Amino acid sequence: MHIAISADHAGYDLKNVIISAYQNQHEFLDLGTDSATERYDYPDQADKLADAMRDDGLISFGILLCGSGIGIAIAGNRHRHLRVALCHDTTAVRLARAHNNANVLALGARLIDENVALDCVAAFFDQQFEGGRHLARVKKLY
Repeated sequence: MHIAISADHAGYDLKNVIISAYQNQHEFLDLGTDSATERYDYPDQADKLADAMRDDGLISFGILLCGSGIGIAIAGNRHRHLRVALCHDTTAVRLARAHNNANVLALGARLIDENVALDCVAAFFDQQFEGGRHLARVKKLY
């Protein structure tokens, strides 16, 4: 599975933790940022991920990170082909994938610890969209 991952400066360290933990299982397209100290604006990072997921069709899933996860999720959801779910625990992740067919996971690097983040990423990779009664609702998002 190819995963695009993008973070602002607040999400930089967690981005690297996620890539390191899952690099043997998934191929990541690291869209930056490249520094925890140099300011990067979360809307720009969300736009990079949106472009990567639209361009060649190879990347179907993404991860967005900022300090709270809120700003980058809002920015990501401006793009109609993204269904960004801001999650703080694995239950929210599973429901976002199963019921909402979320294709992008947003995490707040300042709000959850690394272990919770890694558990959320694992749940995001493992959970499938249930379709069925949820499909009609998801189609209304477009």
